[in-house]
Amino acid sequence: QVDVLITTYGILRRDLERFCSREWSLLVVDEAQNLKNPESEQTRAVKSLPARARLALSGTPVENRLSELWSLFDFLNPGYLGSLAEFGRRFIVPIEKYRDRDRIEKLRQATAPFILRRLKTDRAVIKDLPDKVINNEYCHLTPEQAALYQEVVDGTLRQIEASAGITRRGLIFKLLTALRQICNHPVHFTRKGEPAKELSGKAEKAVELINGVVRSGEKALVFTQFREMGELLVRLLSRELEEEILFFHGGLSPAARTALVERFQESADCPVMVVSLKAGGTGLNLTAATNVLHYDLWWNPAVEDQAADRAYRIGQTRTVMVYRLITL
Repeated sequence: QVDVLITTYGILRRDLERFCSREWSLLVVDEAQNLKNPESEQTRAVKSLPARARLALSGTPVENRLSELWSLFDFLNPGYLGSLAEFGRRFIVPIEKYRDRDRIEKLRQATAPFILRRLKTDRAVIKDLPDKVINNEYCHLTPEQAALYQEVVDGTLRQIEASAGITRRGLIFKLLTALRQICNHPVHFTRKGEPAKELSGKAEKAVELINGVVRSGEKALVFTQFREMGELLVRLLSRELEEEILFFHGGLSPAARTALVERFQESADCPVMVVSLKAGGTGLNLTAATNVLHYDLWWNPAVEDQAADRAYRIGQTRTVMVYRLITL
């Protein structure tokens, strides 16, 4: 006896039988990129719901590959883009592998009638949203970082040369991850010692930038891909700035997450929040922040943009400064 029912993906999956016991007039899926994997139990559960009309809302309908777009359309209009195998032959291979302009245009024409897209930069849509300024901040390796970096490169390259196949690919990925950790902070890689700012070029730059933000009475979000680095940043920044540093990560309960967001939005005593990218990259409204610092960059720029847009969204009244820390 209600007009609108709001639920979560988790509850839907758990009580699927009850949700499927009736036909819904309209099924609206928010953060629709949650349906990007057509094989997941969650995606199959949502797609099985009987509904006369369907709507998907997403800031990143494609994060990594075109199969994610196919999965969203399979939810909206099942069969419209054919089977996944057929879509792969017609569009995924020619576009992802060969950048076939003709296929890109055909796919755009096929999907455009079903997409309502709003750009924040379109003044006809949102007249009062301020600017977003993106700055690349280049950081040097400290002597400690450089020595560790070279040692890991030399040792792992010897292993890579002596391996093949999936083992070789695994070692390359492991090397890239290790080098990113070393660029973040030597303690992030070694897991030993105290995260002093002097040991990392990025740490020094982060402290310098955030110190300026806090002194000017503004707030900042600091994003990192790694939860361990998030914990190190909380220790480092709280010691250097003598301020309480909030930490939003995947280990928090829903109630704790809500409380943390409210404190950051409303309290003048909480100028900085460190956010793990996985937990806070989507679905949060953090317009109290006018500065966003990407401590380490994700593989995918779309995910990075989503994170910055926690602050740069409707309701923001001031220019948002985005800083991307890049180690030379």
